[in-house]
Amino acid sequence: MPRTPAGPELDHLISLLAKLPGLGPRSAKRAALHLLKKRDGLMTPLAKALDAAADKVTACSICGNWDSVDPCAICANEERDTGIICVVQEVADLWALERSGAHQGWYHVLGGVISPLDGVGPDDLNIASLAQRASAGTVTEVVLATSATVDGQTTAHYVTERLEGTSVTVTRLSHGVPVGGELDYLDEGTLAAAMKSRQPF
Repeated sequence: MPRTPAGPELDHLISLLAKLPGLGPRSAKRAALHLLKKRDGLMTPLAKALDAAADKVTACSICGNWDSVDPCAICANEERDTGIICVVQEVADLWALERSGAHQGWYHVLGGVISPLDGVGPDDLNIASLAQRASAGTVTEVVLATSATVDGQTTAHYVTERLEGTSVTVTRLSHGVPVGGELDYLDEGTLAAAMKSRQPF
């Protein structure tokens, strides 16, 4: 990345911001300049928040969710349905499902998907701990909520094979036409999945 004419501190800030998802070098420069312009109202509180998050936020030892307590608030909630575990790729997927209110059970974060091209194998994911949880006796269903990509499907098949020795029922999210979606705007893969998942009307 080309150096700025403002010194090593600003260069370092920009290079770190550029590593964030969705921020390239130019966006990182704009963000850095905005932070400096709003130093008291934004930059200082942000620095304190980052420091507090680095110090207190940790991965839940049960499901892998990020929280400042362990077990996380979801795993510690006795009102949740302990018979169902929803398996997601990343914490962001867990948060999305929580926002929807569609799942009232437990979660399990894999930490990614099996991707040979990226050097990610089954042992790099939280699959072994999922098998242990599924064998605990209270779990009756495991819902696979991995993405509809090739790697997501590969991961789902592998997890299903790992759970074959347990008594749990393995299900997966249906993939198809989204609510309010028009067929003309959907890709072929989505349409094919929707046709295969058709239901009585």
